[in-house]
Amino acid sequence: MSLQALTYLFVGISFAVYIGIAIWSRAQSTNDFYIAGKGVSPIANGMATAADWMSAASFISMAGLIAFLGKDGSVYLMGWTGGYVLLALLLAPYLRKFGKYTVPDFIGTRYYSKAARLVAIICLIFISFTYVAGQMRGVGIVFSRFLEVDINTGVIIGMCIVFFYAVLGGMKGITYTQVAQYCVLIFAYLVPAIFISLMITNNPIPQIGFGDKVIGSSTYLLDKLDQVSLDLGFNAYTEYSKSNIDIFFITAALMFGTAGLPHVVVRFFTVPKVSDARKSAGYALVFIALLYTTAPAVATFAKINFINSVQEVEYKQAPNWFKNWEDIGLIAWKDKNNDGIINYSNGNALEGVKPNYIDKEGDYGERATINNPDLSNSNEIYIDNDIMVLANPEIAQLPNWVIALVAAGALAAALSTAAGLLLVISASISHDLMKKILMPKITEKQELFFARCAAAAAIIIAGLFGIYPPGFVAQVVAFAFGLAASTIFPALFLGIFYKRLNKEGAIAGMISGLIATSSYITYFKFISPQLNIAKNWLFGISPEGFGFFGMIINFCIALIVSNFYSKPPKEIYQMIDEIRKP
Repeated sequence: MSLQALTYLFVGISFAVYIGIAIWSRAQSTNDFYIAGKGVSPIANGMATAADWMSAASFISMAGLIAFLGKDGSVYLMGWTGGYVLLALLLAPYLRKFGKYTVPDFIGTRYYSKAARLVAIICLIFISFTYVAGQMRGVGIVFSRFLEVDINTGVIIGMCIVFFYAVLGGMKGITYTQVAQYCVLIFAYLVPAIFISLMITNNPIPQIGFGDKVIGSSTYLLDKLDQVSLDLGFNAYTEYSKSNIDIFFITAALMFGTAGLPHVVVRFFTVPKVSDARKSAGYALVFIALLYTTAPAVATFAKINFINSVQEVEYKQAPNWFKNWEDIGLIAWKDKNNDGIINYSNGNALEGVKPNYIDKEGDYGERATINNPDLSNSNEIYIDNDIMVLANPEIAQLPNWVIALVAAGALAAALSTAAGLLLVISASISHDLMKKILMPKITEKQELFFARCAAAAAIIIAGLFGIYPPGFVAQVVAFAFGLAASTIFPALFLGIFYKRLNKEGAIAGMISGLIATSSYITYFKFISPQLNIAKNWLFGISPEGFGFFGMIINFCIALIVSNFYSKPPKEIYQMIDEIRKP
């Protein structure tokens, strides 16, 4: 069968399974819609949490980042997995014992304040939509390359699938759909990694293979990639280029941001018992580790295969995969020295922004005027980080069924996280905003109706992000973790472990963390991106790591302000004692 036919088959079967599960597990009440009736087993919840967390960013982008950043990319592995340890130890069991539906619900109740609830809702919606934009982009990339349909059509198809099982099934439908999606995505990630590990090192275990010797050589693969990287003008692949303080702050921001992400936290509300919440986090960490420990191997294999496939190859003889990705604008070649030979080295191939698309004549569409060759260096290839995992099986010339499987896995990763995020947005609007603030007298039936309407509206907005992607989507990813670390995590942590924190302190802390983090990132990412270099950063902290500094500001302001106002009511003290009781 052709690649396109196999891709349609694999994607079609997986979509049919997702829809079937949604029909079987459709929500009948707000309890089902928000927290799956608190009836999810720890193992199933661990799988669903892993699928919820391992988004298009984890499946598609992370290995691409590591491939081009080298050892600097390890901050993502350490930060994103370390956050689950914090969740398991500090938040998950206590939030499950609290027994409500959402993160803003905890913050609003714990701090006896509608204002605190509203600040949490705003942060949650911004974080969630930032993520959803990335998922829709991933869906568009997969559809446009492997199914050969227009990106907009692909996004609309993805919207329809998510609409069906998110609106119909709610958290109950999403949970069991995510279990299936985890199985699809992890199988799709591991199979090509095992194949390529065998091809390069003759070792079937990718996690060990990428540190093994190359077949027919006494040289280790990482040593070879180090030397190749240096020869092409890059830093050594296995050495840090960032400062120690920046590595520490980025890792910490990712860890505490992960522990504060609302779509991850809410998963621990769905299990029957408090002890199951901690078990769920443990299972999730194991399931996530299968992919995360494989990602460095995938990145290494992809980088070495990419260089071997294109370096100093005549453009007319370039492999098919190169031209396939070039057709949708995610690879570009500019012949700077007019020799017809592809040259890949350190530096930008193009001036200005990357191309949105390439038309049939090979021009860079309406952005041609700002994509002239960057003649300050010899590099002639522009390559989008996000294609490395998707293109890796093609570069390695694996069978078509493996390539089609990767496409289905990428869609599973993107859609599973999109559904979780959209449900969080829906619950925040219907339960926290409508039920708890604007319309407290609505019935459960009306609340469920508002929840489904909010989910539908959120899906439409998410689809618009995919069809009309804002130019700053890649830049605002730092906002998601920065805001989660600097606003939501301190409010949850202090709410559980510091009884004296009152509503004034919590609100002041969240607003301070929000302003400090958003201002810093906005300045360096949007207002003055030309100044976004280490010598201009505060204490050498990059925008990606500033969320941790914002978290420290939040803690300090919250504790100081609390001392100037009265203690929380006695019932709050009693509630915290009950939450913390073993």
